[in-house]
Amino acid sequence: MWKLKTAEGVDGPYLYSTNNYVGRQTWEFDPDAGTPEERAEVEEARQNFYKNRFQVKPSGDLLWRMQFLREKNFKQTIPAVKVEDGEQISYEKATTALRRAVHFFSALQASDGHWPAENAGPLFFLPPLVFSMYITGHLHTVFPEEHRREILRYIYYHQNEDGGWGLHIEGHSTMFCTTLSYICMRILGLGPDGGQDNACARARKWILDHGSITHMPSWGKTWLSILGVFDWSGCNPMPPEFWMLPSFLPMHPAKMWCYCRMVYMPMSYLYGKRFVGPITPLIEQLREELYLQPYNEIKWKKVRHLCAPEDLYYPHPLIQDLMWDSLYICTEPLLTRWPFNKLVRERALQVTMKHIHYEDENSRYITIGCVEKVLCMLACWAEEPNSDYFKKHLARIPDYLWVAEDGMKMQSFGSQEWDTGFAIQALLASNLSDEIGPVLKRGHDFIKKSQVKDNPSGDFKKMHRHISKGSWTFSDQDHGWQVSDCTAEGMKCCLLMSMLPPEIVGEKMEPQQLYDAVNVLLSLQSKNGGLAAWEPAGAQEWLEMLNPTEFFADIVIEHEYVECTASAIHALVLFKKLYPGHRKKEIESFITNAIRYLEDIQMPDGSWYGNWGVCFTYGSWFALGGLAAAGKTYTNCLAVLKGVEFLLRTQRENGGWGESYKSCPDKRYVPLEEGRSNLVHTAWAMMGLIHAGQAERDAMPLHRAAKLIINSQLEDGDFPQQEITGVFMKNCMLHYAAYRNIYPLWALAEYHKHVPLA
Repeated sequence: MWKLKTAEGVDGPYLYSTNNYVGRQTWEFDPDAGTPEERAEVEEARQNFYKNRFQVKPSGDLLWRMQFLREKNFKQTIPAVKVEDGEQISYEKATTALRRAVHFFSALQASDGHWPAENAGPLFFLPPLVFSMYITGHLHTVFPEEHRREILRYIYYHQNEDGGWGLHIEGHSTMFCTTLSYICMRILGLGPDGGQDNACARARKWILDHGSITHMPSWGKTWLSILGVFDWSGCNPMPPEFWMLPSFLPMHPAKMWCYCRMVYMPMSYLYGKRFVGPITPLIEQLREELYLQPYNEIKWKKVRHLCAPEDLYYPHPLIQDLMWDSLYICTEPLLTRWPFNKLVRERALQVTMKHIHYEDENSRYITIGCVEKVLCMLACWAEEPNSDYFKKHLARIPDYLWVAEDGMKMQSFGSQEWDTGFAIQALLASNLSDEIGPVLKRGHDFIKKSQVKDNPSGDFKKMHRHISKGSWTFSDQDHGWQVSDCTAEGMKCCLLMSMLPPEIVGEKMEPQQLYDAVNVLLSLQSKNGGLAAWEPAGAQEWLEMLNPTEFFADIVIEHEYVECTASAIHALVLFKKLYPGHRKKEIESFITNAIRYLEDIQMPDGSWYGNWGVCFTYGSWFALGGLAAAGKTYTNCLAVLKGVEFLLRTQRENGGWGESYKSCPDKRYVPLEEGRSNLVHTAWAMMGLIHAGQAERDAMPLHRAAKLIINSQLEDGDFPQQEITGVFMKNCMLHYAAYRNIYPLWALAEYHKHVPLA
């Protein structure tokens, strides 16, 4: 059986930690573990997912939940409640439902204080890792037989009915992910017609019916070139000389969004070397299987700009294609020939690799995320196959792998700190600290231990990095990358805990550590009042015209976000109340400007576009909460009034809210089909309305929503897994498996606390 291990690791030559591996999550397989009943329970969960895979596409993340509940001998002892039609929700029933949710969720806490959870969903995360292990000869050591079985399960269980795979688990089929999944299956040992439900043959048919892999988007062409299934001359240039540009240029790397920078850094290294893995018999077979014409007859220059319409979310403007053509025709032929290949290209490769090593070291070889992880690791192997750099990368692969009833997948990089910050606030809102004191204390301890204690090493500004001391990351301290909303939520938790008795929740955080967090937040505010996520925004907007991807939008430069801005308002309002003497004028100015930003970016229909969750419901919850924290109300702020009207207008007949993920790419509100509601969306909308004082005006919308949540609660106190709720870069969805517990619980807690009940 599979077992989740938390906060475990042993320092050695290739693995090390800044805080004793607090927050680390790794899976191991024990062939002898588990009783026949426990194994049957796991198999039943797998079969249930498979049978319902076209109705509910995200996993319920059941394997580790079964393990934790079993280890803790959890049994729900509080009886279930139901609200009948026409019945008023009583204080007693609301309390009972809340306590059931709190006790169940508390049992899922790890020993180090965080809540583990899957954070995956995009289908382009895992195959490149398999490719890299195949290229480097480590496939069977990194992925033993049980790993390979679970990877194949994940691929099978998320194949669409038309034979393809989407950019993410709920998406329509794309050339990018269908090709990656097909090649992954072949590398893992399947024949061209192998796989469950005829997976390979159906996938290949989809690929060939849609123009073959000449129509891969640019990232796909890059990976296929690395594998040797494509030719680098069919790719647009990614010159490593970019990392040598002078800083006064508008296109300098320091002005790029950090994720874009971190992806194209190792990509440009591999492109600059024209790195190609071993051409094995399998690679030669793939060259025959995936094209509509013989491989040696393809005119590579003519396929550079081809992209399947299913993959095309951001069509490249003409100016960008002209730029690529200029580099392809004029620049690359020079830089790849003597003397420029020696004078310029080799130097550029050295500079690029210096940046790669720096980023690797400062993230303990986790890197900023999974796409970057695989590319940086492969770049290190391309530089020197037996290097310590590569071995350190291998040691951190387990940090990315996750196993659920739908198989093994690769995480974005884990949401430990993000999920735990909200989990603690939800539990605190329940006012049940007398029942869950040890849970709160462990969570508080995790958050304190997860704060980043130092800036990146050395002259970090020269390496295009921002301050990180005092911040919180999305995952754990070892990751090292500051995020503004994670910092705000972590800081808010510590401030709330400081108001409770230390004998219950532990010693409060030292003031200087809070001051460091404040410093990070203040440093990330833009002139328009909005808050960026990772690094200060401010690069010129026209640079987005140079977005080299086809399936993402707004990835070239850093932007401001409603969620980050609202989180920071919450945190700084509370900080100012508890520490009124620290940087008072700066904080007041920050809050004033942040309010202005939230008011300025409100949509005409009263909603706010959410960048990291689905979508207008999510953004509106954050915005209304931030405005309320700053003293804005339904009567003194038009933005609050319009936001409330939007939420009331979109409530469904069953009392809930339900928004399609399509709202995110379409940038307009799209409800779920057939009048469905989603409990997480319902919770966000409820809390947004409660923030805005809806209980004092008309509590009926809140009663209707609470009834839906209470009646949806499962026998053990859990809530059902429904549609995917997270998103990034407009067009790709992310599954936050803990959301189905955190937010319905939190909404019930706020309802119980703020809405008068009989």
